[in-house]
Amino acid sequence: MYRDNPLRKISWADFQKLDLMEKGPFFMRGEAPYHALIAQQFDRGLLDRVCELSNRIRSIAKTRGGANFLRDLLCEKRAMLYFAQPSSRTFLSFLSACQTVGIQTASVRDKSTSSEVKGESPDDTVRTFSSYVDMIIMRHPVGGFCERIAWLLCNTSRSVPVINAGSGPDQHPTQALLDIYTLQRSFEDAGGIEGKKIAFVGDLARGRTVRSLAWLLTYYPGVKQYFIGPESLQIGEDVTQQLDKAGMDYEVAYDFEKVIPEVDAIYMTRIQDEWDVENESQAIDTSGFHFREEHLKILKKDAVLMHPLPRRAEMDVAVDADPRAKYWRQVRNGMWVRAALILMIFQRDSEIDRYYEDLTG
Repeated sequence: MYRDNPLRKISWADFQKLDLMEKGPFFMRGEAPYHALIAQQFDRGLLDRVCELSNRIRSIAKTRGGANFLRDLLCEKRAMLYFAQPSSRTFLSFLSACQTVGIQTASVRDKSTSSEVKGESPDDTVRTFSSYVDMIIMRHPVGGFCERIAWLLCNTSRSVPVINAGSGPDQHPTQALLDIYTLQRSFEDAGGIEGKKIAFVGDLARGRTVRSLAWLLTYYPGVKQYFIGPESLQIGEDVTQQLDKAGMDYEVAYDFEKVIPEVDAIYMTRIQDEWDVENESQAIDTSGFHFREEHLKILKKDAVLMHPLPRRAEMDVAVDADPRAKYWRQVRNGMWVRAALILMIFQRDSEIDRYYEDLTG
C-alpha cells in the first residue's frame, strides 16, 4: 500500500476545487505515476520515459526468451478491467498490455451484470473490485469518476492504482500517451515532434482524445495546433485557456482544405453523438471536415494521418493503404505504451532497462 499517497491528506471537497495542474501531483509517487488519470500529471520527462520504455518493451517482446521475461514481471499482480462504456480498442489494448507483462485480469463490461442493478452505489462496486485486484483500469461515462475512485481508495485500507481508460467527455490520458508515441516514432527522422504543425479535425467540443493530446503537445517547443470543425463542435474555451496559459501557438479554423497542405500531422475525429441529448448532431453538416482520397494529393509527402478510431465517413477507407496513414499503427502502439505505463506504476521499469542493456550489449 502507498501510505504516503497525497490523496490521503486532502478532503474530496477540497480536491474538487483544484484545477487540473494542481491535481496532477496528487496522482504521482515521486517522479513516477501511481495513478494515471489526467494528461496534466505528465511532464516532458515522463513522456520521453514512456516512449523510451515502450520501444524497449516492443524490442524485448520479439524473441521467445524476451516474451517470457516480460510475462514474469508482474505475474503476481491482478487487474480489473471495469468498462462501464462500450469499447473495443481500449479494452483489448489494456488486456493485451496486461498479458504482455503477465498480469492476470478480470473484467466487467456491462453494469447490468454487477450489483449496481441491485442498488449498489458505483463507489461500492469499484471498492469491491479493489478487494480482489492490485489495479483498476476503468472507463466510465461520468467525467471525474476515476478521480473520485482514486481518492476513495486511497482513503481506505485497500489502496490500489487506478488508470483512467476514458472518463466522460473530458479526459483520455492513455490515448494521448499512445498518440505522442505514434507522433514521436513517425517523426523520429524529422527532428521529432518539436516544431511541427498539427491539426485536429471534427468533433473537438466532445472529443476527450483531443482534449488530452492538445495539452501534452504543449511540452514540445515550436508546435502549432490547428482546431478545425463546425462552429458548434469547435474546441472549448476551457482547453484554449489552458493553451493560452502554456503559451501555446494555436489557431481556430473552419477551412479544412486550406490547412491540409500546411500541416505535418492531421488528427481526424468522428462525431461524438453518444453525448447527444436530442439527436442534435444530425443537424450538423460535417461533410466539409472529411479527409478524402483526393486530399492525399495536397498533403505533405512526409505528413502523418491519425485517428483514435472508430471512424465513420470522416476518414475515407481508400486512404488506408497510403504510408502516411498511421491510425492502425496507433492501435498497436497503444499496447506497448500501456504496458510501459503499468510497469512504471508498479515500479518495475528498471528491470526492463537492465534486460534491454544486456540484450543490446
